[in-house]
Amino acid sequence: MRDFFGSLDMKKASKGIFVTASSFSPSAKQTAEALGKRIVLIDGPHLARLMIRHDVGCRVEEALTIRKVDEEFFEA
Repeated sequence: MRDFFGSLDMKKASKGIFVTASSFSPSAKQTAEALGKRIVLIDGPHLARLMIRHDVGCRVEEALTIRKVDEEFFEA
């Protein structure tokens, strides 16, 4: 985490995103928090939620159709 933070400084970046398909250790989370809001951590479950929300690398597994009686159909 510190090396990543150092890389941000070298490139004069204001923010960085660190992504893992796994999870971050408590010390990695603590270090990122201590270094300020410059590093955004995205772990596996968060990455999966983002992928589903933005339809990246996903497909529809099952669709649910909800039907409602059309009252106007029966009038007249």
